[in-house]
Amino acid sequence: MAEPVSVPLLRQAVIDCPSARALAEFYRQLLALSYRPGDEAPPAGAPDPRGEDWLVLHDPKGTTRIAFQQVAGLPEPTWPDGPRPQMLHLDLTVPTSADLDAQHERALDLGARLLLDRSTDSEEPLRVYADPAGHPFCIFVLTAAG
Repeated sequence: MAEPVSVPLLRQAVIDCPSARALAEFYRQLLALSYRPGDEAPPAGAPDPRGEDWLVLHDPKGTTRIAFQQVAGLPEPTWPDGPRPQMLHLDLTVPTSADLDAQHERALDLGARLLLDRSTDSEEPLRVYADPAGHPFCIFVLTAAG
């Protein structure tokens, strides 16, 4: 009998971006997450060295969900066409089409751009957005087949 194979555990998704603080703040608000202790934004006008490097967001249970790494000169993806395809995207779900519409307004108010609207698709209603740094992400209605 073979011994069980040990496998790595996914710790977090890390998104490279030109402004770690700005993108972390977008996702913090969109997903109702909180900063890892010590990563919170400093008072207005104070230096923000962590916000210029690496920030981590947790869910309400304290589980790390997403991190942001600041990089210089990151070109924006040109999804769905163009020379710079997306290399990774986030799939976010909501339970109903009404929730999809409500989250659409929230995403736009927070600075997302709509890239594709399939909200009336009978099999998989969804919308694809670009976050403020240009990374695509989807919000779709989680169906029973989901």
